[in-house]
Amino acid sequence: MKERNVAVRLEGKNAIVTGSGNGIGRAIALRFAREGANVTVAEIEEDSGRDTVELIQKAGGAAVYSKTDTSDGASVKQTVSNAIGAHGDVDILINNAAAFVFGNIETITPDDWARVFGVNVIGYANCVREILPSMRSNGGGAIVNIASVSSFIAQPEFIPYNASKGAVAQLTRCLAMDLAADNVRVNAVCPGSIRTRATDRHIDSLGLDPEKAYVEFGQDSLMKRMGTPDEIASGALFLASDEASFMTGTHMVIDGGATID
Repeated sequence: MKERNVAVRLEGKNAIVTGSGNGIGRAIALRFAREGANVTVAEIEEDSGRDTVELIQKAGGAAVYSKTDTSDGASVKQTVSNAIGAHGDVDILINNAAAFVFGNIETITPDDWARVFGVNVIGYANCVREILPSMRSNGGGAIVNIASVSSFIAQPEFIPYNASKGAVAQLTRCLAMDLAADNVRVNAVCPGSIRTRATDRHIDSLGLDPEKAYVEFGQDSLMKRMGTPDEIASGALFLASDEASFMTGTHMVIDGGATID
């Protein structure tokens, strides 16, 4: 029997990765390209988005950039059109773009609520709605939502962020149920503490020493360290690939065992 080449698990697949200008999104875009996917880098920050495309192309992969504000339905519609024009029907959607808004119930403003839900929840829904016709015409597809351990645990003064990520968990379940008939699988990855630009910004906002904060944040996990964007990309790759063909509506927790209890 000829062995399957697992080095190209997404060969010929067309993927859109939102928020892929840095951090987890960039790691996913780079990994998918290495695995043979044609990637549309959907990113609101043009410089970082084009940097991701350049990294993919220099490594021999195929990628295009599309400036995307996921909270704006018209922007998402244009990105999907750009992706189809460049690569054909969409096989994979990675909903990763996120707004990191923290605070307690007294400090959160209406604008904060609108921003965090506009990107983290409505933005995900916008992307799914716009890619569905393409996935249906293609016979199905895979959607991976980047949720969080914040989807199911409480954290001090994280109210808007956790509320939005809790909504992502339910959005994933409901979409999985509604879209199964279209052969569209919908799953989520729930990262724990991951060292990204967003994490660095949060540490800075708290006035903490970065190196000490990395150690402290890592102590919550059984593995006594923070995770890396590449480790989250590995989970997203599995869920997006045909190896997860009988998985939908699941939430893959990648947190070093921090929430085991």
